[in-house]
Amino acid sequence: VDFINATREIKRLCPGCKISGGVSNLAFSFRGNEPVRRAFHSAFLYHACKAGMDMGIVNAAQVEEDVYEKIDKELLEYVEDVLLNRCSNATERMLEFAATLDPKSKPTTLRKKGAEGGAGTTKKDDAKAWRNQTVGKRLEHALVKGIDEFCIADTEECRTNGDYKSPLEIIEGPLMDGMNVVGDLFGAGKMFLPQVIKSARVMKKSVGHLIPFMEEEKRLNGGSGEASNAGVFLIATVKGDVHDIGKNIVAVVLGCNNFKVIDIGVMCPKDKIIDALKEHNADICGLSGLITPSLDEMVDMAKAMEAEGMKIPLLIGGATTSKMHTAVKLAPNYSGGVVHVLDASRAVPVAQTLMDKNKRGEYLEDINETYAEMREEFYAGLEDRKYLTISQARDTAAKCAVDFKSPEHTPVTPQFTGVKALVDVPIADVIDYIDWNPFFQVWQLRGRYPNRGYPKIFNDETVGAEAKKLYEEAQRMLKSIMDNKRLKLNGIIGFYPANSVGDDIEVYADESRTTKTHTFHTLRQQAEKDVDEPYMALSDFIAPKDSGVKDYLGMFVATAGIGLHELTAEFKAANDDYSYIMAEALADRLAEAFAELMHEKVRKEHWGYAKDEKFNCEDLLKVKYQGIRPAPGYPSQPDHTEKATMWDLMKVQEEIGVELTESFAMLPSASVSGLYFAGKCSQYFNVGKITADQVKEYADRKGQDFKTAEKWLSPILSYEP
Repeated sequence: VDFINATREIKRLCPGCKISGGVSNLAFSFRGNEPVRRAFHSAFLYHACKAGMDMGIVNAAQVEEDVYEKIDKELLEYVEDVLLNRCSNATERMLEFAATLDPKSKPTTLRKKGAEGGAGTTKKDDAKAWRNQTVGKRLEHALVKGIDEFCIADTEECRTNGDYKSPLEIIEGPLMDGMNVVGDLFGAGKMFLPQVIKSARVMKKSVGHLIPFMEEEKRLNGGSGEASNAGVFLIATVKGDVHDIGKNIVAVVLGCNNFKVIDIGVMCPKDKIIDALKEHNADICGLSGLITPSLDEMVDMAKAMEAEGMKIPLLIGGATTSKMHTAVKLAPNYSGGVVHVLDASRAVPVAQTLMDKNKRGEYLEDINETYAEMREEFYAGLEDRKYLTISQARDTAAKCAVDFKSPEHTPVTPQFTGVKALVDVPIADVIDYIDWNPFFQVWQLRGRYPNRGYPKIFNDETVGAEAKKLYEEAQRMLKSIMDNKRLKLNGIIGFYPANSVGDDIEVYADESRTTKTHTFHTLRQQAEKDVDEPYMALSDFIAPKDSGVKDYLGMFVATAGIGLHELTAEFKAANDDYSYIMAEALADRLAEAFAELMHEKVRKEHWGYAKDEKFNCEDLLKVKYQGIRPAPGYPSQPDHTEKATMWDLMKVQEEIGVELTESFAMLPSASVSGLYFAGKCSQYFNVGKITADQVKEYADRKGQDFKTAEKWLSPILSYEP
């Protein structure tokens, strides 16, 4: 790889220079093993010539025959691991693989030792060949390849054939041998998350078969017989939060790396987590959360662990978390060590380092130094950033106010006011509206430009094949869900007479607009901008009450989670993490797709302000249409508590079965909600940080005390409360 990199650099610096290389020397150690040696020559020529090599000393006749694209893909992978130094054990793996090959075969028509004929083994032959190995090797192969078809039968054969003295020996022998390979491949980037979770499914099914025999043996032995592990990792989603896909993935990947994972579920209060940490003598605690109120729950948890005198590391993850929040809010409250982890692939090396007594101290010192620097930057930034008072921000916004009496901005009257429930909508109706990009992100499959998004990701040379396979398996599960009616799509839409009063939106009982029934409270931007830029609030997109213009506010809730708990419970009972996570990921996609379909029908039919709209699904996902549907808890309205007004207005729980937790997360979790704004003036924006004067006024308008308002708005405060 150094030769290739040097060639590229020389050509860049000296474009007229000619470069030659002695290619035949490269694989001299494999002389006599023709397929391997010739594959090395062809692969090296391919990469070196791309880098700029002009001439190579090699058997030209063989090179002409051994076209790079036609080399056996498995052989090529081993060869390029060595050539490009892609993993630490590349040499050992290459030697092991080379020893299995017929030395007289060709790299383009590869044969394994003992294979008859000259055409090479077929994929079908290879698929069957592993079943001829010893039962221990079969189990190991099944784990690495994620094949669960034979795992129970093979596990039982291991238990009864006399090769293993106890069920524990099977776990610590072939099962862990296979999982160690899985962990190494995933860590080296040679295995992808869907494959890892399939491997975990094999492991769980095999161990599940052995558990009754282990328990009986443990009873007879007086309590001994616990399997060794890399450490006890307790993981939970914090109080009020119901989201657990990311948590489940981390749990599976850690389990694949021999951690004993104790998953205590979702909506876990701090006392429950503390008790579980003590009960299981946990080595590491992992907390997950998706909604912004979960951030404060994590702070409370850190304080509780400190009060208990705990010293175990605390790992933080989830979509709403960040390295900066961890540094500023969490690390100062817990002395046992706090680490923010981006995703499952990062969790493993972090956990392994924390379990290494020789590395843990230095690692946490480095983390703490980094967090201390980040805190300095954060507080310096608070001092440097300038804000308008809320009064100044409103005055500036008034100069850019929309003229709702103009023909361009005159509000359109909806086809009805009140609510419309959409119950048991066919899943087939929303399939075309699915945005598959977040689905692949859940599984940590990320293509490189120009193949980043769906469907181009299928063309990516690194993840394309796995992405295509995952997509096909998702289609099969979707079909099964539809055929067996396992999930139910429920939605509700509401339209109400409304007008803005300052930063609030009043909702009225009827068109007389004399009786106010509810009020939505919005937040306004305050961070200083360039001259003439408006300081926006969502109320700006609704006609003011004193204008005399009749306007309307819409809202919705959509869920694809009815039936999801029962479906995933079945997969859990079958030790099938792969199908469990797949079902959750698909339900999330269906909920978002349902919301997209509902919004389209609102624009064209139910509200009808864009009846002639003609967009394809790709255009819809790019938000090319008129109007917005901001969700409470997101940048345009960061306060999750505003959902309560929507739920009360539309009687959401009674109508479609979606409830709110104490932190205002939606249950089922595969649910989406938001407000509908129809005007051409409406747009998405980020409220950003706000100052104490707006918080105080906002609290007064909502009838909250100041501290309560600070709690719910803590992620956007421009100051330390």
